[in-house]
This record gives sequence, C-alpha cells and structure tokens, in this order.
Amino acid sequence: MRPLNLLFIIGILLSVCACRSDFETVASSGELSFSKDTIYLDTVFTNIGSSTYRLKVYNRSKKDITIPTIKLAKGLSSKYRMTVDGMNGNQGKIFNNIDLLARDSLYIFIETTANIADANPSDFLYTDQIQFDGGKNLQTVELVTLIQDAVFLYPNRFADGTTETLPVGNEKIYGFYLDENDPINGNELLFTNKKPYVIYGYAAVPVGKTAVFNPGSRVHFHADSGLIASRNSSINVNGTVSITKNLENEVIFEGDRLEPEYSNVPGQWGVIWLTDGSTNHKLNHLTIKNATIGLLIQNNNGTTTSIKNTQIYNSTNYGILAQTGRIKGENIVINNAGQASLACTYGGNYNFTHCTFNNNWNSSQQLSVLINNYALGATPEVKDLTAAFFNNCIIYGSNWNELAISKKTGALFEYQFNNCLIKFDNISNQPNYLFDTDPVHYNAIILNKDPKFQKVSQNKLNIDATSAAFAKGNQLYLIPMDITGKTRTLPPDLGAYTNRPFTN
Repeated sequence: MRPLNLLFIIGILLSVCACRSDFETVASSGELSFSKDTIYLDTVFTNIGSSTYRLKVYNRSKKDITIPTIKLAKGLSSKYRMTVDGMNGNQGKIFNNIDLLARDSLYIFIETTANIADANPSDFLYTDQIQFDGGKNLQTVELVTLIQDAVFLYPNRFADGTTETLPVGNEKIYGFYLDENDPINGNELLFTNKKPYVIYGYAAVPVGKTAVFNPGSRVHFHADSGLIASRNSSINVNGTVSITKNLENEVIFEGDRLEPEYSNVPGQWGVIWLTDGSTNHKLNHLTIKNATIGLLIQNNNGTTTSIKNTQIYNSTNYGILAQTGRIKGENIVINNAGQASLACTYGGNYNFTHCTFNNNWNSSQQLSVLINNYALGATPEVKDLTAAFFNNCIIYGSNWNELAISKKTGALFEYQFNNCLIKFDNISNQPNYLFDTDPVHYNAIILNKDPKFQKVSQNKLNIDATSAAFAKGNQLYLIPMDITGKTRTLPPDLGAYTNRPFTN
C-alpha cells in the first residue's frame, strides 16, 4: 500500500503544479501597495554608484494580476536603473507585463549613478519616479538622490594602457604623487573646505613637500587607498574647534561611501602612512574613520609627530601603529580596533597626555594599548624605547586586560603611567604590572573602575560626573582645554573629555 499511496500523492502534486504554471490574470486596476511612497537614495558623489535600495510591491487583492508597465518616468535617459523580481527589462528602465499573484508581492531594486550636472542646480537633487500602469490607473513612487560634487584625485593612465604606480620598497602600488601645479585641480597639496576630495589609490606627498589640510576639509578614500608621506615630506592638518555637531572646522578622513549603513564599517580604505624619512608632521582636530590602520608612523627622521585633539574610530587592525616612532599626543581618542587601539612597537619615544584609549572590538585578542621594544625578524631585532609616558589617560575596553607591555633585553625600556585609569586583571602578579608597588612605573593608578562612557557603540567616549575618571587627574600634567575646546576644571578629569551632562 505504501508505494501506491506515494504515487497518488506525487500525482496530486504534479497536477497542482501543472495547473498553477499557466494561471490566468486580469489587468492591474491601480490598487497596488508599496513599502514606501518615496525612496531617498542617500548622498552620493558625482559619477559614483549608489548602494542598492529595495521597494516591495504588494498585490493585496484576491485576483492574479498583470501589471502592464513598470518604468522610470525619464525612460531610457534616467540615471536610475532597476531590477524587477530579478529581471533587467529594457536597460533596467522599462518593464512590460509583469505578473503578480493574488496576495503576493515582488521586489524592485534601485540604484543610481549620476553627475552633478544632472541634478537640480538649486538643491543638487536628482529626482525621478517609478510609474506603474498608466492613464487612470497610474501609480508612482518617487526617487530622490542628493548629488555631491567633489575633487577626484587618482593615478594617471598612460597611452600604453598602464597606470601610474608608486615605489614602496621592492614593490609598486597603485598610486600617484600629488601635484602642486596640476592643470585641472591646481595645487593638490592644499586641501580646502570648498569641495570634498575623493582619492583613488595612494596619494603621496612628493619629496620635500608639505600637504596642508585647512579647517573643514573632507577627504574620502576609495577601497585600498590612502595617503603617504614620502622622504622629507610633511603632513600638516590644521583643523580647529567646531561650534556645532556638524564638525564644520574638523578635518575628516573617511571612506567614500556616504550611506548611513557605512558610517561605522571598519576597513573601507587603507592607511595614513608617515613613512621612515618623512618629517615634522602636525595633526590637529583630525578625525579618522573606518580605515585598516588609522595612522602608521615609522621613525619620521628623528622628529616628533604632534597629534592633538584627534579621533580615530573603527580600524580593522590598529588605530595608531608606531614603529620606532616619536609621538607627542594630547587629547587623543581612539576607539575600536581589531588588534590594538594604540601600538607603540619596536622602541621609540612616546608621550601621551589626557588621552582616551578604548577597545570594544569583538575579539578575545584585542587591546587598547600595546608597548614593546622589538620587531621579530628585523635587524636589529630590538630598539631603544626611550619613553612611553602616559599622563591623565584612560585605557579601557571590553576585555579583562587592555594593556600589554612586552620587552626584550638588549635595549632601553622606559615607561611610566601617572594618574591613569587602566583595565587590567593581574591575577598572576606579572612584574610589568605591579600597579600598587612599583612607583617607578606607576603612580596614582585607578584599576578596573568603569569610566562610564556615554555610548561606546556610537564612539561617544565623553564622561559625566559619575565616571570613575571624574576629577582624578594631576594638575601637573594639565592640558588646559579638552578635545572639544572646553576649559578643564581642577582637579582635571582623566581622558580627552572634561565631564559634562550627557545629551543626545
């Protein structure tokens, strides 16, 4: 009986499927429903494609219908393009006779690539609409995109089909030298706030030159792109205090995807690389977001890199990676990095005051601060760490231990933490972490107390008066103003922010 029952069931299923494949429909009567009546495709740069946006179309009736047409109002000239239930139609612009079952739905996916010249000159909006049916049954969904003009910087393409590259050691990478006399862009070593900049590949500061970033300048890096300071060259970031939440005077380095879903995605671009031999770098009021490594600092020709009032967020590997670097840092905030927020490696000289280093990366291996005096496989393997001084700082994160100090013999290793809040569980009583009994290296340490940052997931590492960092600083190391330009009270709070009530 069982084989007969199975054959009977299969027969019923086949007959149902056969009947369903050639169902009869009626014409749509203009009663479709939509998940949205207007689709706002977030801001895009001129001639750079947008993300893909989704519209769901519902047939809530009891009848199977055919939609005679789904098209863009501007037809084949539209800068939008669609797919309808996986179909491309006529160049993604016009679709005919789309069947939709009773009480069913279909998906439309929309993208755009538009030029600033296509937008309305008064508001820079590019608009169109999706039209369903026509005549008395016409239904529409509006499409709106803000197009932003920009200065595009990228490697030259030569007559033989090759593109410009940069020598890096024994390798060559996709990149170019910034030109202070470029025939199209003018002085590419001077970045202003007139238009944002979009960089493809690695932009290098030529030998002996200085790249200057004026207050309010915005630089967007495409995937696998970044900025390199070459031999005897300098990078000067001259941001200033901003009055509003728009950070109008901050200099911002980030990726070139402007949609909100990309705002905190790590690893969208490469690195700001201050190479061995570059010199006299000065960074003030700079925000670096979503890089692979925020800052890679190597030696810098014996000069000290000045970093003030700087924020570095969401780096795939390191916020700052220094190799035999020399850094003077004040009011620095680093949050979230795959390996370490701050790594002072292969020796060097470092002095950080009123800085906040936090790391909530989802990994058991991440750290906030790493300090060592060696590089495995290098020659020589160890170098002098002449100073690693941290004053009035916060070193915190989601792991039990957010500080790692590792030294090898054969070179100097000088470090000291004064009036710092540190997260570290020294259950094995390791000699490098004797916070209470080693006054040479540790003074007035607050251990494993919650700084109560406002909202770490949104990179809001400011504190209020309930924080364990409140009024625990030493006036001896005072930086008079915090990262936002607010005057510090006495005794000062630890970290880059002075306390204030939280606001949204």
